[in-house]
Amino acid sequence: MRKIQYKELEGTSLGYWGLLASLGAVIMIALGSAYYMEHNGHHVTGMTNQIVWGMPHVFAIFLIVSASGALNIASIGSVFGKVIYKPLGRLSGLLAIALLVGGLCVLLLDLGRPDRLIVAMTEYNFKSIFAWNIFLYTGFMVIVGVYLWMMMERKMNKYSKIAGYAAFVWRLMLTTGTGCIFGFLVARQAYDAAIMAPMFVVMSFSFGLAIYLLVLFAAYNWSGRPLGDAIVNRLKNLLGVFIAGVLYFTLVYHISNLYATEHHAVESFVLSGGGIYTSLFWWGQVAFGSLAPMAILYHPATRGSRQMIATACVLTILGGMAQLYVIVVGGQAFPLVLFPEHEIISSGFNDGVFVQGVQSVHPYSTSIYEVLLGFGGFAIAMLLVTFAVKILRFLPESLADDVADPHYKA
Repeated sequence: MRKIQYKELEGTSLGYWGLLASLGAVIMIALGSAYYMEHNGHHVTGMTNQIVWGMPHVFAIFLIVSASGALNIASIGSVFGKVIYKPLGRLSGLLAIALLVGGLCVLLLDLGRPDRLIVAMTEYNFKSIFAWNIFLYTGFMVIVGVYLWMMMERKMNKYSKIAGYAAFVWRLMLTTGTGCIFGFLVARQAYDAAIMAPMFVVMSFSFGLAIYLLVLFAAYNWSGRPLGDAIVNRLKNLLGVFIAGVLYFTLVYHISNLYATEHHAVESFVLSGGGIYTSLFWWGQVAFGSLAPMAILYHPATRGSRQMIATACVLTILGGMAQLYVIVVGGQAFPLVLFPEHEIISSGFNDGVFVQGVQSVHPYSTSIYEVLLGFGGFAIAMLLVTFAVKILRFLPESLADDVADPHYKA
């Protein structure tokens, strides 16, 4: 194993500047959508008094959760001492910060009044999980920034392991906090489950690694740098394990709900009678978002193809989006149960409303403005990464097997 040499991307090709321009265009369209929603009011979106977290929140939560998972690669190298992962640590930290920034930008622009963030940053209600998250998000960026500095500055390398431990603990706290947003919402039958916290942690591993692999493939293919099979196979196998972990926690979550009588109605809604939510769960998350990627990653005919591995990553990302859509939007679409085991009444908020004897589901139809704003978050994250790898040494010159694999034999 030779000494790893890091070098900036040249970033002089037409393709590189075309990528920057494309990402910039997506961001400008997203800003235009945010302005349109802010200027005209949220009635132009699909959100209502019942569905207050819509598609932008799905994008934002996905990016925030993925940010924690993207840092997992650096943690494996620093905290667990796996030498083969250490050259990947710098890109891991960069991608983690970029994804978090992209997710927070979507949240900020979806507020309608972005200036109200000042109130959230100066007035704290420590009984609220949202107040905790202000510290978790800002703390994450600071700690990962310090972690990157200690990895990239030779004089500070000796402290990188300590910073890695701090970043590892903090990212677990961040994702746990995001899961607790839903786990602590006792008013919603689809939430209110302690298993939400660890499930979100495992989801972060899966989503973040899928994005990391796609960025790694793009960076090395487009720059012509060698990327060996040893690292690709390690990451590919790890992704399969994480996908299986998400599927396992999802199974336990639904079995736990089915065990409790009070959750039978919402489980029936999600698993069999929820229309788009049921379809997204079985086809989006389970079939195409979990089983298909695992089959691709482990089947002898496809596991060696990088194109198929990239396809598995894309399916994992789409499956993650479907899962979060069912959790976030589907959990609000199911009507509130004000008095369990009693006759349900209705109020001005349409809880307990019946249509032909069946309790109605709150309707939600995603608007194009919400989708464009969400894509803007992805574009911001990728623009930050694309620009950063040009000006700073985040990427090794080579990740060929004879360079990166400590067990390589010529």
